[in-house]
Amino acid sequence: MTRESTAACWPRTEELREALDGADAVVIGAGAGLSASAGLTYDGARFERQFGDFQKKYGIQDMYSGGFYPFETLEEYWAWWSRHIMVNRYERAPRPVYEDLLELVADRDYFVLTTNVDHQFQLAGFDKKRLFYTQGDYGLWQCSRPCHARTYDNEETVRRMVAEQRDMRIPSALIPRCPVCGRPMTMNLRSDNTFVEDEGWHRARERYQDFLRRLEGQRVVFLELGVGCNTPGIIKYPFWRLTARNPRAVYACVNRGQAAVPRELRERSLCIDGDIGSVLAGLK
Repeated sequence: MTRESTAACWPRTEELREALDGADAVVIGAGAGLSASAGLTYDGARFERQFGDFQKKYGIQDMYSGGFYPFETLEEYWAWWSRHIMVNRYERAPRPVYEDLLELVADRDYFVLTTNVDHQFQLAGFDKKRLFYTQGDYGLWQCSRPCHARTYDNEETVRRMVAEQRDMRIPSALIPRCPVCGRPMTMNLRSDNTFVEDEGWHRARERYQDFLRRLEGQRVVFLELGVGCNTPGIIKYPFWRLTARNPRAVYACVNRGQAAVPRELRERSLCIDGDIGSVLAGLK
């Protein structure tokens, strides 16, 4: 039902530049591939450099699977997670891919919908009111139950956890607990029906929906960057539907090895199979 990209990368990039220059607005859909292109890889040398001790003791092979490891104590659990949060949320990505993307859209009418939880968009300088993080934020905690629909900034405590942990354990006094019920806190990441959609989450969703309503009938580029098939119902399928409904819209997909489009959208689509960072640098 879909058609893979077989065209050469550079001519497609030039076509994308022309589409962006002629657009009234740009809707960016960003997945994990964007952060990976920026250098936020979860395995290999970066993982070994940051988590070599966890790898040796527990046999953990990458940051993603480490988030599900059944640590025996909360001191170990938060030693892992504080380090994970620090290197993926409070440190900027090694490569300027997000900065290049901002330079490309800063003077345009844009909005970002993303499943990424690392907040690299804000670290790069994107307008917070033009961002909708659907799946949570490494920088927020919530009650593990949850007993109420509120989230809590964690930067100050995370930095202390990283600085004060010894032998892959944090001091017990730093274990975060819910200020309402006293249960342990957990990450504000969507994994089941306990995910807290707080007031900020709902405001961001409303701004995104208002933005889409305003674009009906306009020349729009739906720019999908690094979105795989793990949760296609959040970005990929909606972008296809929105493009199909608007005859003046263009769907553009940049993704290494996963650039495809439905046959029905072939005439109004640009699929680029390549590294996102290289493509954005070329667009600059």
